[in-house]
Amino acid sequence: MGVRCLIVDDDDGFLRVARDLLEREQINVVGVASNSAGALSLMSDSRPDVMLIDVNLGDESGFDLVDSIAGDAPSASPLLILISTYTLDDYLDMPVPGCVAFVRKSDLSGTTIRRILVDAGQGC
Repeated sequence: MGVRCLIVDDDDGFLRVARDLLEREQINVVGVASNSAGALSLMSDSRPDVMLIDVNLGDESGFDLVDSIAGDAPSASPLLILISTYTLDDYLDMPVPGCVAFVRKSDLSGTTIRRILVDAGQGC
Protein backbone atom coordinates (compact mmCIF):
# COMPACT_ATOMS: atom_id res chain seq x y z
CA MET A 1 0.00 0.00 0.00
CA GLY A 2 2.91 2.39 0.59
CA VAL A 3 3.35 5.41 2.80
CA ARG A 4 0.25 7.58 3.22
CA CYS A 5 1.10 11.27 3.62
CA LEU A 6 -0.88 14.43 4.40
CA ILE A 7 0.77 17.78 3.59
CA VAL A 8 -0.17 20.94 5.52
CA ASP A 9 1.07 24.24 4.10
CA ASP A 10 -0.54 27.59 3.34
CA ASP A 11 1.38 27.99 0.05
CA ASP A 12 -0.69 26.49 -2.79
CA GLY A 13 2.33 26.44 -5.11
CA PHE A 14 4.37 24.45 -2.62
CA LEU A 15 1.48 22.03 -2.05
CA ARG A 16 1.31 21.29 -5.79
CA VAL A 17 5.07 20.86 -6.17
CA ALA A 18 5.44 18.73 -3.02
CA ARG A 19 2.50 16.51 -3.97
CA ASP A 20 3.86 15.93 -7.48
CA LEU A 21 7.38 15.24 -6.21
CA LEU A 22 6.30 12.81 -3.50
CA GLU A 23 3.84 10.94 -5.71
CA ARG A 24 6.55 10.47 -8.36
CA GLU A 25 8.64 8.93 -5.57
CA GLN A 26 5.88 6.49 -4.57
CA ILE A 27 4.60 8.38 -1.52
CA ASN A 28 0.79 8.28 -1.54
CA VAL A 29 -0.35 11.85 -0.81
CA VAL A 30 -3.82 11.30 0.65
CA GLY A 31 -4.56 14.99 1.02
CA VAL A 32 -3.34 18.55 1.33
CA ALA A 33 -4.56 21.24 3.71
CA SER A 34 -3.79 24.93 4.04
CA ASN A 35 -4.78 25.37 7.70
CA SER A 36 -5.14 23.52 10.98
CA ALA A 37 -8.89 22.91 10.72
CA GLY A 38 -8.52 21.39 7.27
CA ALA A 39 -5.57 19.30 8.42
CA LEU A 40 -7.44 17.89 11.42
CA SER A 41 -10.47 17.03 9.29
CA LEU A 42 -8.37 15.35 6.60
CA MET A 43 -6.29 13.53 9.22
CA SER A 44 -9.43 12.01 10.67
CA ASP A 45 -10.80 11.00 7.26
CA SER A 46 -7.64 9.84 5.49
CA ARG A 47 -5.64 8.32 8.38
CA PRO A 48 -2.16 9.16 7.04
CA ASP A 49 1.02 7.43 8.23
CA VAL A 50 2.86 10.73 8.24
CA MET A 51 1.98 14.43 8.20
CA LEU A 52 4.25 17.13 6.83
CA ILE A 53 3.38 20.34 8.68
CA ASP A 54 4.74 23.74 7.70
CA VAL A 55 6.06 25.73 10.66
CA ASN A 56 4.39 28.91 9.39
CA LEU A 57 0.75 28.42 8.37
CA GLY A 58 -0.04 32.06 7.67
CA ASP A 59 -1.90 33.33 10.74
CA GLU A 60 -1.50 29.93 12.41
CA SER A 61 1.48 28.02 13.75
CA GLY A 62 2.56 24.55 12.73
CA PHE A 63 3.97 24.17 16.24
CA ASP A 64 0.46 24.62 17.67
CA LEU A 65 -0.95 22.07 15.23
CA VAL A 66 1.69 19.52 16.27
CA ASP A 67 0.87 20.18 19.94
CA SER A 68 -2.83 19.69 19.26
CA ILE A 69 -2.37 16.41 17.39
CA ALA A 70 0.23 14.97 19.76
CA GLY A 71 -1.82 15.98 22.80
CA ASP A 72 -5.08 14.36 21.65
CA ALA A 73 -4.06 10.75 21.11
CA PRO A 74 -0.30 10.42 20.66
CA SER A 75 -0.31 6.68 20.05
CA ALA A 76 -2.99 6.92 17.36
CA SER A 77 -1.44 9.93 15.62
CA PRO A 78 0.52 9.83 12.39
CA LEU A 79 4.22 10.61 12.58
CA LEU A 80 4.55 14.39 12.52
CA ILE A 81 7.32 16.05 10.53
CA LEU A 82 7.78 19.81 10.61
CA ILE A 83 8.86 21.45 7.36
CA SER A 84 10.20 24.94 6.68
CA THR A 85 12.23 26.98 4.26
CA TYR A 86 14.47 27.83 7.24
CA THR A 87 16.95 25.55 8.99
CA LEU A 88 16.41 23.77 12.27
CA ASP A 89 18.93 26.15 13.88
CA ASP A 90 16.40 28.95 13.39
CA TYR A 91 13.99 27.09 15.71
CA LEU A 92 16.29 25.63 18.38
CA ASP A 93 14.58 27.63 21.11
CA MET A 94 11.25 25.99 20.25
CA PRO A 95 11.18 22.33 21.29
CA VAL A 96 8.28 20.42 19.78
CA PRO A 97 7.37 17.21 21.62
CA GLY A 98 5.40 14.91 19.35
CA CYS A 99 7.36 15.80 16.24
CA VAL A 100 9.74 13.09 14.97
CA ALA A 101 11.75 15.20 12.53
CA PHE A 102 12.39 18.55 10.91
CA VAL A 103 12.98 18.78 7.15
CA ARG A 104 13.89 21.80 5.07
CA LYS A 105 11.51 22.10 2.16
CA SER A 106 14.46 22.03 -0.24
CA ASP A 107 15.44 18.59 1.18
CA LEU A 108 11.98 17.05 0.93
CA SER A 109 11.83 13.74 -0.94
CA GLY A 110 10.31 10.29 -0.74
CA THR A 111 13.69 8.95 0.33
CA THR A 112 13.85 11.44 3.19
CA ILE A 113 10.38 10.48 4.43
CA ARG A 114 11.18 6.76 4.25
CA ARG A 115 14.44 7.29 6.18
CA ILE A 116 12.57 9.18 8.90
CA LEU A 117 10.01 6.39 9.14
CA VAL A 118 12.76 3.78 9.50
CA ASP A 119 14.59 5.90 12.09
CA ALA A 120 11.31 6.25 14.03
CA GLY A 121 10.87 2.48 14.02
CA GLN A 122 7.98 2.52 11.56
CA GLY A 123 9.75 0.45 8.90
CA CYS A 124 8.98 0.92 5.22
